[in-house]
This record gives sequence, structure tokens and C-alpha cells, in this order.
Amino acid sequence: MIKRAICLSAAVLFCVPVFAGELSESVQSDYDEHLAELFDHFHRNPELSTVETETARRMAMELSLAGFDVTEGVGGTGVVAILENGEGPLVMMRADMDGLPVEEKSGLENASRAKQTDPITGNEVFVMHACGHDVHITSLVGTARHMAAHKDEWTGTLMLVVQPAEERVLGARAMRDDQIWERFGKPDYALAFHVSSSGVAGVVNVQEGSPYAGADTVDIIIHGVGAHGASPHRGKDPIVLGSQIVLALQTLVSRELSPRDPGVVTVGSFHSGTKHNIISDRAHLQLTVRNTSPETRKVLLDGIVRIAENMGRVAGLPEDKLPEVIISNESVPPVVNDAPLVRRLRSAWVDGMGDDAVVDIPTKGMGAEDFPFFTQDPEISSVYWAIGGTPQEDFDTEAAGGPPVPSHHSPLFKISPEPSVKAGVESTVLALKTLMQE
Repeated sequence: MIKRAICLSAAVLFCVPVFAGELSESVQSDYDEHLAELFDHFHRNPELSTVETETARRMAMELSLAGFDVTEGVGGTGVVAILENGEGPLVMMRADMDGLPVEEKSGLENASRAKQTDPITGNEVFVMHACGHDVHITSLVGTARHMAAHKDEWTGTLMLVVQPAEERVLGARAMRDDQIWERFGKPDYALAFHVSSSGVAGVVNVQEGSPYAGADTVDIIIHGVGAHGASPHRGKDPIVLGSQIVLALQTLVSRELSPRDPGVVTVGSFHSGTKHNIISDRAHLQLTVRNTSPETRKVLLDGIVRIAENMGRVAGLPEDKLPEVIISNESVPPVVNDAPLVRRLRSAWVDGMGDDAVVDIPTKGMGAEDFPFFTQDPEISSVYWAIGGTPQEDFDTEAAGGPPVPSHHSPLFKISPEPSVKAGVESTVLALKTLMQE
């Protein structure tokens, strides 16, 4: 085996000795012997947000067997695993573990048939790993096993975090509220990745900007005056007013944000009325609002309040009946990568995995993620990257008119596990060893 040194900067000398091909061979061996079966187990047995008890128990066992000091029950079902290895930085790597209330229709042999009582509705529902969190936790185990077996190649303290309830953007906040930094130490660096069905399997995609948006949940309660449908002049129609508000909200992005400043205001739900000939006295709009900066967030939220209240005045409502705007406290800020750290890790990934294995493709959607609750207040240097999960031939088939590649949260969602898990482990190990040098 040929020994090389990855030199990550021409200006600053921090070179990491590695053995070309050794990491890939080690990860492949572990995948064949352990990780493939572990992924299959997680995929068949997903659990809903906040009730990931069996998943957490299995993860605690796997990390403990790898040699980590494991604490369960952090922020609910969260798990924190610590491995101390001499002087050096404290680096955190996070993986989320919850599934979704979706019936899997992927056609895979290991498709989930699991059911669970939904803690929100109390109903029994099908559960599926429809967002790839099974890849994340399997890769975390592979990372733990490799780092524990190669302690001579790094120094410092490694913190592995198994986070619950990402799908409900509750888990990271809950672990912070449970004093994770006070109990285990505040990391010098924080890392995470997400598998992506829109990326080619096994390819790392990392950006210097904001790969995930901030998100707010907003409700607008519209108070009308009920009347007979045949006598609209006797009432104040909340459906008409609500429709005017929905249309006016679209001008926030199109006319109040810079054309290069992304934002989303989506009305996902509009409920009012009970019968054909009754003008209701109430309407309820439910919105999701997305942004990539605090400034954009303020423009959008302030604009929603201004439009809703003043459209109520236009409709002739008295001041005590103006529409109410309720902004949920379950908002999440955008994920913002540390640009110099991105460049440092990208160099390590290119040298360790190859030029073709690393890309920089801007995120097209405005999906949100609660990882920033780990990295902001206090601010921690962090990078969040993506691992492609769909074979190239599936994209070629779609381009030729075949079935489209299913999106996340779809009952048809599927990930190619071997290249995804292996790239997850390799990219994480390379990142950790880059940051945890002697």
C-alpha cells in the first residue's frame, strides 16, 4: 500500500497521512460483514419521531460495542457516545434516526411493514424510512467502528450524537435543552450529512452557502361575520377575505425580496365553512415560510402580519376582529456552512475519494433541518453535506421517459444502500481525521 499525505492548504501546513485505498477497503469489508445487515434491520424497523426507543437502544448497543462511552435518554430518546483519544479538539458528528408515518410502496424486498401508534394523533399508522435516516445511523456506526479501530491515526475527543425527532424539528432543540454541551462538552466542530435521492449514489455534494433553509410555521385566523349565503351583504365573508390574503401573500417573494434572494411563502391549508349556503364566521390558513437569512425571514414574517391585518381593514372589519397571525415557536434557522471549513474538507474528500466523488451543486429546494440548533448560540464551526443515494442508471431511465426518481417523503422513496452508506462512512472518517490531527 502506498502512503500519501493529504496537504489541505498551500498557505497553512496541515497534512494528514493516509494510506491510499486502505480506508475504502476497510469500509467495504465492514459493510459486507456488518453494516449491510444493520441497514436492513433499520430499514425494516423504522420508528416515529420522539418514540424511537428500539432504534436508540440498538444504536447505543452498537456504539458501546465499538468502544464508546454511551449515554442514553438525552433529550428524550437521544444517544450521545464519547471516545476520548488524547489531547485535541472535540468534534461532534450527528445522525438523525426517526422515520415517517408513510406506508412504504417501494417494492423492495426489505420494505417496511412496521406500524406504530402516532404520538400526535393516537392512531396506528404505517412507518417508513422515507427520508434516508437509516443510511445516516448505519453510517454513524461504521464511522464509530473505524475510528475506534484506528486510534493511532487521530487525536482528540469524538462525540457521536444520535438525534431523535428531526422530522418534527424537535430533537436538536430537546438535546440542547437537556444540557448536552454542559454535560459532554461544547464541540470545536460540528458535522452532519444527509443522503439525497436527487444525487448520484456515493457522490459527496458540499456547498459553502446554505444547503438547508430556515422554516417557520404560521397560522392566520380570519374572523368574519356569519350570514346566509343568499344574503352576503349581511355578513363579512372570511373565505373571500382569506382568498385575497392568499393572493396578496405571493407578492412578498415576487415584489419585496431581491430576485437573487430566495424565499417561499406557501399556504398549505385553507379551511372554512360547513355548508353550501352558509357564510362562515371563521377561516383558518396554515402556512410554511422558508428563508436562507435572518433578514429575509424578517421581511417575510413582517409582511405576512402587515398583509393579513390590512386586508382585514380593507374588508371593513373592526380593529378587534382583524385577522390574527400566529407564528409557531417551532421555527428553525437556516443551515449555514463555514466556508473555510468547507474548503478544507472538500480538499480532503477530493484527495481521499477522488475528483469524481465530490461536487458542488446548489440545493434546488427549500427543505429545512434542525441541525442549526447544535451550531448556533453558541456558534460552532460546522459543515453539513449531502451524499447521493440514487444510481446513475435510474436518472438515465427517467431522462429517457421512464419512471421519475421518487422524492424524499414519498412512499416510493428508495436509496441504494451500499454506495450511500460507504460514502457516508468514508466522507465522515476523512473529515474527522482532517480535523483531529496530531
